This record gives sequence, C-alpha cells and structure tokens, in this order.
Amino acid sequence: MRVVISGIPGVGKSTILDLVSKKSDYRIINFGSLMFDIAKKETSINSRDDMRKLDIETQKHIQRLTSNELGTMNNIIIDTHMSIKSPSGYFPGLPEWVLHELNVSSFFLIESKPEEIKKRRDSDKTRSRDSDTVEDIREHQEINRYYAAAYSVYSGATVNFICNQEGNPEIAADNIVMRLDYATETTTK
Repeated sequence: MRVVISGIPGVGKSTILDLVSKKSDYRIINFGSLMFDIAKKETSINSRDDMRKLDIETQKHIQRLTSNELGTMNNIIIDTHMSIKSPSGYFPGLPEWVLHELNVSSFFLIESKPEEIKKRRDSDKTRSRDSDTVEDIREHQEINRYYAAAYSVYSGATVNFICNQEGNPEIAADNIVMRLDYATETTTK
C-alpha cells in the first residue's frame, strides 16, 4: 500500500512523520528529497529550495523520473506537497502521470492555523523560504484542499484531513496511524 502525506511548508509535517515512523511499519520516503537527488544529476541546482524555480518542463521531467522510482516500492508513506507555489503560479505536486505511477490508496493533508505556520516559518533559519503573509499561507492551504479533492477523483483514493494543533503533534500522528491501521485491516480482509 502507498499513501501520501502532505502539508504546506511549516505545518509540522516532518515532526509528525517522525512520530508516525516510530508507530507504524511504513517506510517514509520524501518525494522532494528523492526528486532533488535526481535533479542534481539532471540540472545544475544546489539546493532543494531551487527546484521550484526550475522551468515547468524540467520540473515535470524530474517528477516523472521520481514517480517511476517510487512506483516500484510498497508499504510506503510518500511525504510530498499537494501543490508547489512557483513564480508562475501553483503547480500540482501530483499531476496525472505521477498519480498513475504511484497508485496511492489514501491522501493525508496536515493543516494548522495559518498564524501558527507563519510563526514556525519565521523561526526556522535552516530553510530559505518565500516570505508569505498569513493570507498567502491560508490561500496555499485552501489550494491544497482543492488539489487533494481533484487527486481523489482521479485516483479513487480517500482524503483525510489531519489538524496539527500547536504543541500536540502526537495527536496528529496517532490519528494518522489509526487510519493507516484501519486501511490495512480492510485491505487484507
């Protein structure tokens, strides 16, 4: 089984996935990290944050190569983005060719209050992120919901919304693990 867990930068996805990895048998694969490894071979970029600045055709090519590799793996959680905010607009993180290769059974969208995300981003000096306003963050989370619904229509996969309350990532992780366990039980019967 393959599932996708997503959330906009600063939502706390990495923290939650660290907890999920300790509580489940799923292997977590970061789509962006794998894509960056492939992009370094295909282009001259030097950081993950530079990927969204590549021209769209190059991004599509690298997405295809990445999804081909992930499509051969089983019992994985794919850590990725529903959409990528680029200078030319929102770009689907999981376009048709990626969804086809991945054949996911469920999407999980982690969300937080936009004000909390802004605060996390402002305090994270390890990344070079765009300086979004609270309204930009709210819009990006809303766009992600639209993308998740569209991906579900195309793939037939379920969509789950997970709230990451400030200071309680364990609750979000437990909620994900519970739903993964349920999905595993129903597919093995």
